[in-house]
Amino acid sequence: MSDKIAIVKTGTWLYGGTVETPVDIISLDCDWDYELDKAEGHLSPGDKPTPMGPDGCLYYVRFQHALSPPTPTWPDSIGFATVEEAMRCAENKVKGGVRWHDRVDA
Repeated sequence: MSDKIAIVKTGTWLYGGTVETPVDIISLDCDWDYELDKAEGHLSPGDKPTPMGPDGCLYYVRFQHALSPPTPTWPDSIGFATVEEAMRCAENKVKGGVRWHDRVDA
């Protein structure tokens, strides 16, 4: 799909109000859903990829694969033009909000 995948933001939320659970935001230089449909031959006539955001990428929320290496991956959201939009999406999917952290690479 893409050679340029990075975890750009990490956070935690409380599953069931008690279990700290990770979430992250990844950047991709492609429209994940469009590329997947294209690879599987499921594009309809006129389908076009979502335009890249101002940073030249789209941002996706990951719950299931959060904090795991960025590749291979499977996003849990559509692509967003900005990190902030992806963060709002994640916050809207969980109760109690998300505590965000700056991404620190080792």
